[in-house]
Amino acid sequence: MLEIIKQPWHWAVGGLFIGLTVPALLILGNKKFGLSSSLKHICAMCIPASIPFFDYDWKKEIWNLYFVVGIVFGSFIAAHFLSNPDDVIVTEATKTTLSQYGITDYSHLMPTEVFNWGNLLTMKGLLLMVVGGFLVGFGTRYAGGCTSGHSIMGLSNLQWPSLVATICFMVGGFLSANFILPLIFKHF
Repeated sequence: MLEIIKQPWHWAVGGLFIGLTVPALLILGNKKFGLSSSLKHICAMCIPASIPFFDYDWKKEIWNLYFVVGIVFGSFIAAHFLSNPDDVIVTEATKTTLSQYGITDYSHLMPTEVFNWGNLLTMKGLLLMVVGGFLVGFGTRYAGGCTSGHSIMGLSNLQWPSLVATICFMVGGFLSANFILPLIFKHF
């Protein structure tokens, strides 16, 4: 059984499970799903209720916190016990593009030329990891949710704001991948 789990699976299997999340949540009576809301629940647990934004019954949403804890533990298990660096497959076209940016090591899930502690204190590292992380957090709060909340649950519920947010996520991702990242890698 472990050998079957360790094999690379087709992307549609993950898509099927993500798709089944929505009807499962609706059957259970939950109309909201998203990972960014878990931070709000954690703050509501820890911060006094005198702040109106955190004054709600967070215990009704505790399933979301269990979900996040499951993601953390599942990721740890998958990365340390079920993965094999030899399974990282990158197409030749992608390797050609990435080599223009100095990325040639494909032995890990994340390129070590970009994601390492030494890079954090360089201008490129600050832009990619610190400024990029801040912008993701700001955008999540400004959009009223994250990609999983809007693109999975919101679109399934036919919510107009989720459609707008998902379109903005896609446009932002396209612009970042095709224009902003090449500028950062060429100039820093």
